Amino acid sequence: MRDHSYNIAIDGPAGAGKSTIARAVAARMGLIYVDTGAMYRAITLFLLREGVDVTDAGAVEEKCRKADVTIRYENGEQVVLLNGENVNPYLRTEEVSRTTSVVSTQKSVREKLKELQQKLARESDCIMDGRDIGTCVLPHADVKIFLTASSLVRAKRRYAELTARGESCDLEQIQRDIEERDYRDMHREVSPLTQAEDAVLVDTSDMTVEQVIGRIVELCGR
Repeated sequence: MRDHSYNIAIDGPAGAGKSTIARAVAARMGLIYVDTGAMYRAITLFLLREGVDVTDAGAVEEKCRKADVTIRYENGEQVVLLNGENVNPYLRTEEVSRTTSVVSTQKSVREKLKELQQKLARESDCIMDGRDIGTCVLPHADVKIFLTASSLVRAKRRYAELTARGESCDLEQIQRDIEERDYRDMHREVSPLTQAEDAVLVDTSDMTVEQVIGRIVELCGR
């Protein structure tokens, strides 16, 4: 019997397709996919329900101690539990989406979620994606991937998603937004986006989703 669980860390900038790829690799390899973004949304939901001023670091830190967020699978669906309650229906509201970007910059929130994510990784074979998984959350992951694509390719993918939903948008504006977010993520004080020294760079600019999945499964030697 192995003395530790098997963990894969995927990092990369916004719009690189991390979640799509991580979910597919998890299904292919029989791993649990840990959606770290959903965990941040759950903490945000908790703080909103508690009426906390999310810009008040002290208040956020105090309240965070009372939040427990975990993930389990029921009938193949990922369920996010906040203090035991299935909060999936509340995680994608406009208010939660808007507030999560503020909450996720708080050091106490990142520390709290790091602790919860490490607990999940100890207890199960999993794949986790984010901005600081390989560098901060799972520095000893068995396999680390840095998934990226050019800002133009990421903008085109986002443009296609939005137009498919019937939303009008501007490709150049989307690309500017992506580049600004990259800059913020790479220069933030807490856990900036950076490629771990032992991570394998996978540039998906000219790859299909299937090719990317195949490459990662191959890197895992399975």
